[in-house]
Amino acid sequence: MGLIKGMTVILYEKTEIGEDVFHKKIYEETPIEIENVLIMPTSACEILDQTNLEGRKAIYTLAIPKGDRHIWEDRTVEFFGERWHTFGIPLTGIESLIPLDWNKKVMVERYGQ
Repeated sequence: MGLIKGMTVILYEKTEIGEDVFHKKIYEETPIEIENVLIMPTSACEILDQTNLEGRKAIYTLAIPKGDRHIWEDRTVEFFGERWHTFGIPLTGIESLIPLDWNKKVMVERYGQ
């Protein structure tokens, strides 16, 4: 498929580097560029559902390309010059049954508001 093309987003992968004095894990974040990610505004219905379920307001939904093996749950991402935070469990479809280049979606909220 060549008609629809996503954009490059930066996914910050977490690596555990130790613990603080309260035994909470400390992570280092490493930026990784992920190409061909679709970014779409979250529908009003999905915003209400997520706000009622988790108390978070989804702003955008990201469509992740097939074959991507990165962890998208509870991660920081960067696009449009802003930082965002993923939440919820990414929804994944069966690659062979989906005709386009994307088979996973994850919601993001504004990070650091």
